[in-house]
Amino acid sequence: MSAVVGNTGDQVEWSTGARFAVYYAPSRGSVWWRAGSAWLERDAESGERCVSPQPEGLTRPLADLTEAPRRYGWHGTLVAPFRLAEGVTQQDVLEATRQWAQTQSPFALPVEAATLGDFVALRPADQNGEANIGAVAASAMRSLDALRARPTAADLARRLAAPLSERQRALLIEWGYPYVFDEFRFHMTLSSSLADAGERATLVAWWQAQTPALGPLAVDHAALFVEPAPGEPFVLWQRVPFQTREVK
Repeated sequence: MSAVVGNTGDQVEWSTGARFAVYYAPSRGSVWWRAGSAWLERDAESGERCVSPQPEGLTRPLADLTEAPRRYGWHGTLVAPFRLAEGVTQQDVLEATRQWAQTQSPFALPVEAATLGDFVALRPADQNGEANIGAVAASAMRSLDALRARPTAADLARRLAAPLSERQRALLIEWGYPYVFDEFRFHMTLSSSLADAGERATLVAWWQAQTPALGPLAVDHAALFVEPAPGEPFVLWQRVPFQTREVK
């Protein structure tokens, strides 16, 4: 059966068609969680609808510009969505993620708004932050890889048809996703693909004005998100803390 949105207990049962993902998500109740959830008009943990701001200069509602990231919830990807390998249970995923998380140390991640192609996103503001969050993602990928089902031949052929570099194609074949390890670029998506450069610039400027007051992201835990069934909104199922030490 599918789970109820907002129910994050260990005993929630997800359907066999569910996909799991390991994301970074700001702490529940933090200014960053509230700001991102409001921006996307959706709290992926509680299931509540949020009220979004309306940046000056936009000629259409913000909600029209954030449809794609809204389904995924406010997050930054560490391990992309995957289906479970044969014999792997959702409890296996939770326990393995908890064990991995205890090998990770909290840190602060300064971020800035930027354009990534036709998208707007938050990105690490410096190379040190990029390296730190990249190391977390690489560690998670290696530690949890045995949990994921390998893509079918049809799925792999479809994914390989995308415009990828040779390195990305090799990563896709080995790891099920082309943007891992040296190809990984941490980001928290703020918009759908936007053809209008003016709209992208307006969103970047709005977030550039907000980030100084919001401060750096506290990377002190990971979050297990679940897509209950194909095409459904992702739900934040469990928050998994890193080693218990203060963020400096």
